[in-house]
Amino acid sequence: MEHHIQLENTVIIGLQPRGVFLSDKIVEELKTMILDGKVYYGKLDITFYRDDINKALHKANKTDIPFSIENKNVILIDDVLWTGRTIRAAFDALLDFGRPKKVELCVLIDRRFSREYPIHADYIGKTIDTFPNQKVMVYLHKPEGTKSVELIDGI
Repeated sequence: MEHHIQLENTVIIGLQPRGVFLSDKIVEELKTMILDGKVYYGKLDITFYRDDINKALHKANKTDIPFSIENKNVILIDDVLWTGRTIRAAFDALLDFGRPKKVELCVLIDRRFSREYPIHADYIGKTIDTFPNQKVMVYLHKPEGTKSVELIDGI
């Protein structure tokens, strides 16, 4: 995010549900670093933009983008990047809020293998190699305050 001087023309969008836990923490930290504390921050639910979901079985989360993204630099934030399907859906959903100047992606974990779309993250916390039968679980919002990333086999 070092390319965004003072965040003047930049908006941050956390992807519901798990990307919001990470984006909340990033935005909280950014507000302490910026003189006026002003950060344009929204939350985006992509449930009904996905191409691999049964709409009748999933509960949507709340989208809250109280500003225009027209001609803005958008930083999407999610917890894990794997196939790219979630980010592809986020691109579709973003167009309902305007046409951004640029879109960048920030993820905590990049699984690196098994991409289905040519999508890469601009900002990565950690890159890990996994097998398709493994699941990466990120725990940033635990009541007892512990935070962790767990790799689960056999899913």
